[in-house]
Amino acid sequence: MNKKILFFKRFPFEIGQRIHLEDGPRKGDWEVAGVDEKKVTLRCPVSGYEAHWDRFCYFVEEKQAAWPSAE
Repeated sequence: MNKKILFFKRFPFEIGQRIHLEDGPRKGDWEVAGVDEKKVTLRCPVSGYEAHWDRFCYFVEEKQAAWPSAE
């Protein structure tokens, strides 16, 4: 019997991409500074701070928006 299933796919980051995380502890604007099979390095466009995290993002939506945001 078929059931409704949600499928997720890890996002294929590329260096130089500008991203906005909508929620969670990492929310806000970031630029992809590095990526490998296990980690992604994100840079804050305001402070320049770089964070190295396990790959965690999943693609939801792509749209035109101000970056960095005024928030």
